Amino acid sequence: MTDTAGQALHLAAPMPSSALDEETARAELYGLLAALYYAPPTPELLAQLRVAITEAPAAGGFLEEPWRELVGAARALTDEAVKREYDALFGGVGKPEVYLFGSHYLSGFLNEKPLAKLRDTLASLGLARDEAMPETEDHIAYLSEVMRYLIAGDDVAVANLTRQQEFFSEHVQPWVMLMCDAITQHPKARFYAALAEFTRAFIGVEVQGFDMLT
Repeated sequence: MTDTAGQALHLAAPMPSSALDEETARAELYGLLAALYYAPPTPELLAQLRVAITEAPAAGGFLEEPWRELVGAARALTDEAVKREYDALFGGVGKPEVYLFGSHYLSGFLNEKPLAKLRDTLASLGLARDEAMPETEDHIAYLSEVMRYLIAGDDVAVANLTRQQEFFSEHVQPWVMLMCDAITQHPKARFYAALAEFTRAFIGVEVQGFDMLT
C-alpha cells in the first residue's frame, strides 16, 4: 500500500516542531497505518517498529504513550503471532471478526451509500482504486493512503489543507473511532489493540488540528 511506512518508524510519537516536519510526520504516520491495517506486517516492518524511538523530544506529547504501547506490543510478540492475530481479527472466509470498512460502521452493511459517496469524492480528486486491490475503497488502509497523498502529493490543487479537512471530516472521522472500539474490545486483540489505541490518539490529534482551521 505504501512505500513510506518504514520512514515513520524513526519518529518519536509527538510531531516535530516545524510546520514542514509536522506535515512530513503526518503523511508518514498515515502511511504506517495503511501498511499495518492492509495486511499482516512484513518481518522487515516489524523489525523496524521494534527498534523505533519511543522517547519524545519534549515530555507530555499526546501520542507518546500510545506509540510506546504499540512499539512494546511489537516487541512482545513474534512475527507469526502478529500474523495470526491479523488473520483472526480481519481475515478468514466470510464475515470477519472485525470490519475495516467504513460502510459497515456508517450504514451497517458493506457496499452501501457511504461507499458510493466516497467513490464520487475520489473521482473529484482524480483518484481511483488500483484494480489489483481486492478491497473496496472504504477500507481504512485505502483511506489512510488517500490522506497521505492529500498531505504529501505534488499537485497542490488537490494536496492541500482544505482538501484534507474535507476528506477527513466526510470519510474518516465519522467512523474510525467505532472501528478502534471494535478492535480494542475483541478478546484476541493484543498488537492490534495497541494499534487501535494509537490510531484513536492520532485521529484525535487530527480532529483538533482541523478544528483549529475553522
